[in-house]
Amino acid sequence: MREHAYRTTTTVSLDLPLTQARWSVVAEASDIVTYSDHRDASFGLAYGVLIKELRLLARSVFVVDGSDVIRHVQIVPDVTSLPNFDAVLRAVREAM
Repeated sequence: MREHAYRTTTTVSLDLPLTQARWSVVAEASDIVTYSDHRDASFGLAYGVLIKELRLLARSVFVVDGSDVIRHVQIVPDVTSLPNFDAVLRAVREAM
């Protein structure tokens, strides 16, 4: 890992921005950048994670390196399941 590597955690959901802001406060997650895909689901469509029938985004993780190259993708098969965080952290370390 590089000593001065920059990384950010971003979350995208179909929630309204107000709901996301509330979540950030409750979860004490002020260092997480949130984006709302509520209006047109463009992120969900572009990344193939939109569940149209439920109007939800599949729980997924994309690790993107400093050159904007996607280095790891994990789409969880069920929205009630969690990603494999060990694999995600390994991918983040490798992308830095």
